[in-house]
Amino acid sequence: MNVFKVIVEKNSCNGVIKMSLAKFEIFSTVVELGSLTEASVKLGLTQSAVSHALASLESEWGFSILSRGRSGIHLTSNGELVLQYIREILKWNEQMVQQIANINGLEVGTIRIGTFSSVSIQWLPEIMNYFNEYYPSIEIKLLEGDYNEIEHWISSGAVDFGFLSLPTLKSFEVIPLKKDRMLCILPDKHPLTQLSEINFEQIKGEMLIMPKKSCDNDVRRICKENNMIPNVKFELADDQAIISMVQNGMGISILPEMVLYRVPDNVRILSLEGDHYRSIGIAATSFKNVSPAVKKFITYIQSWLNESTQDNINFSQ
Repeated sequence: MNVFKVIVEKNSCNGVIKMSLAKFEIFSTVVELGSLTEASVKLGLTQSAVSHALASLESEWGFSILSRGRSGIHLTSNGELVLQYIREILKWNEQMVQQIANINGLEVGTIRIGTFSSVSIQWLPEIMNYFNEYYPSIEIKLLEGDYNEIEHWISSGAVDFGFLSLPTLKSFEVIPLKKDRMLCILPDKHPLTQLSEINFEQIKGEMLIMPKKSCDNDVRRICKENNMIPNVKFELADDQAIISMVQNGMGISILPEMVLYRVPDNVRILSLEGDHYRSIGIAATSFKNVSPAVKKFITYIQSWLNESTQDNINFSQ
């Protein structure tokens, strides 16, 4: 269902409601993309129509909702207050549309997911490909960021649910999915590469290339659990940049196994002594209140992870 069709609809008994939904969707999209131009392209509208819709909301409400400057578009404090309600309205409208479609035997809707890079690379392409075969009319939108950003998107309603490393600091409902082993990587000429397993006493004196805190809290957590204060040389947000630093002898690192799917030949991977892992799960404000399409997708994620071969996945749930 394209909510923007309502802009040209006339003589409808619920035209006022539809027009408001169209404006709300425009406002939400502009905030999401941070640009009137990008929002107009995404929505298939002229930039003038987008600007008019925003001006109309500001006129109706009596206050500005966006500030426009050289650095781009930003929410005003009043705009931030109303945005959470607008996203709730749009969410419930989307759920109503999906429920009506379900009653009529159709499968439609939009799913918005917050994700981080290793899940985006290792899981989602295949999951989305197979899911789309069975539900081609369900659109999936991805927002990729670090853990803090994903938590914010869940709280603000920008996404229906998000992948996170558990436990999350927020009071979300969570579904654990997978334990992902934490491993140590070293340059191949490092003296410790002769070992098959490394302990934290041996790591203590090493220069560590660490993920930034917002990107991965797990390394800091396991260092603390093992009474080790990391000797941090660099903090980087990108997993592949960390691997490249290790490859070039700048230090060693500890990363999740899912990240280490394609390491260079001159990087060695060693097991860590003990049972160390990150727990990947999905989080939402409430799984009970998610849309039918989201429920189907979550069920499929769980099935996909539980099955050894994709041929045996049950798509009928």
